[in-house]
Parts: sequence; structure tokens; C-alpha cells
Amino acid sequence: MSNKAVINTDKAPAAIGPYSQAIKAGNTIYLSGQIPLDPATMALVSDDFEDQARQVFTNLKAVCEEAAGSLGEIVKLNLYLVDLDNFAIVNKVMEEFFDKPYPARAAVGVKALPKGAQFEAEAVMVIGD
Repeated sequence: MSNKAVINTDKAPAAIGPYSQAIKAGNTIYLSGQIPLDPATMALVSDDFEDQARQVFTNLKAVCEEAAGSLGEIVKLNLYLVDLDNFAIVNKVMEEFFDKPYPARAAVGVKALPKGAQFEAEAVMVIGD
């Protein structure tokens, strides 16, 4: 018997492909990549990178909360940026959403992201003991 459960919330964008917003396996939640879509309209929130970064973390927060967790319980964060020159902006916005100790993290430059987004983030969260 699997202990796998699907996590889904209307407070984050619906999946735009064959994947779940998150999967819970035991006390670990694997959060799919979030791009800066407004959950209500499924459109990019803005062309501004900082606005996009805030929306990505807002979307991740909504999925964490649906899984009975919080951004503070994220242990690993993977960031994907179309332009690595925006790295400092990501750090600034992250400090608005995360407190120390910060999660482990990787930041990767990519050629393109779905729907023309400039930023995407995925995460692993561990809840409970």
C-alpha cells in the first residue's frame, strides 16, 4: 500500500501538464515547479522579474499550506532563471518569504521556461518529526 498522496489547491495555479502541484510521501512533500501564474487567470502576473519572483514564492507558499506545512519547512529549493543577472533580485525576494535558517538551494540558468516565464522554483518540504 502506497503512502503517497496528491496535494492540490485552488490558491496556486493548476497544473499545465501531466503532473501534480505536489506529492506527499510520508512526511516529505515534493513541490512541483511553480511559475509566476496568477491562479485565478492562469496568466503571467507581470513582465517584471521581481513581480514574477514574488508570485512564484506566493504560489509555493499556497501549496505548502495546503500540505499542512509552510515555507519555513522547505529543506531544498531549486531555482531556474532565464537570466542569471536577476540572481540578486531572487535573493532579495527570498528574504521577504524565508527566515533563517534558509533552505539548501540551487540556482540554474535556463534557456526558456513555460509560458514565457522568467523564473521558476521547485522545492522539497519535510513536515513533522
